[in-house]
Amino acid sequence: MNQLLALLNIEFLIKDDALKNWRMLLFLSLLALIVIASGHSADKKIYEIARLNAEIKEVKSEFVETRAALMRLKMETRVTQQLASRGVGPATAPPIKLIPKKQ
Repeated sequence: MNQLLALLNIEFLIKDDALKNWRMLLFLSLLALIVIASGHSADKKIYEIARLNAEIKEVKSEFVETRAALMRLKMETRVTQQLASRGVGPATAPPIKLIPKKQ
């Protein structure tokens, strides 16, 4: 009972040989601060990873939309419509193959 009362009265920090106890308390406090800082750092990295994953999803969806728009623009009917306004139409004769003469 006396030991519990001495512990509650914090006599171990007041006695003559209390220096070693203070050292241990400071050491444990330093370790606690390191653990807390490490936890905050890990949380910060987790939030950064989540933000980057959301940004990746956003960029991927933008890529898919842009690729779909490009495919619509490259369609033959669309190109034919665009060139019709300039007076260019599809060829009626097949292309001619040019063969250079050997010298």
